[in-house]
Amino acid sequence: YGFRRKRSMKIDHANTKEQLRKIKKLYTLSFPLCERKPFSMMISKQEKGDMEIMYIEDDDGTFSGLAITVLYKDIVLLDYFAISPEYHGKGKGSQALKMLIERYKDKRFFLEVESTKDNCKDIETRKRRKNFYLRNSMTESGIDVILFGVPMELLVCNCNISFEEYFDIYDKIFGKMISKNVKRNADNK
Repeated sequence: YGFRRKRSMKIDHANTKEQLRKIKKLYTLSFPLCERKPFSMMISKQEKGDMEIMYIEDDDGTFSGLAITVLYKDIVLLDYFAISPEYHGKGKGSQALKMLIERYKDKRFFLEVESTKDNCKDIETRKRRKNFYLRNSMTESGIDVILFGVPMELLVCNCNISFEEYFDIYDKIFGKMISKNVKRNADNK
């Protein structure tokens, strides 16, 4: 009576055109243009083994989100993570993040969030997003960066990462044209 079984979820590589179409649609909806990498480039990087584009679905096959990671040495950058808007506030994001942390438990796992240290018009949204990650096993690294002009903070999961290692991900995976847009934030050392 009133008991609802928590639905299980599955995270796996997107390997069909339909899965990639749904991911691209949510990706475009969830991230501002200035923060998006070209989708075709990410597909190419996945084919080379440098990125993983993952499809998050319920046990009944319903698409519920995306996770896109960058793989470099023993480091995993959760580059993009989004849950479909209809599932916000239902615990799916926490469940999916726990699954990702488990998937990469033998790697150093981290992510970027927009800085909460500057006053801006969407500061409450930024704080809410950061607090979601802090509630779900992530901690502050103490490293602040400027990524394509956007102040970001690095959050880690049970590991350390240096700015140099972070920079190397962009330099070695995406090249000099991209990495020249990655800088340490001198204002928030």
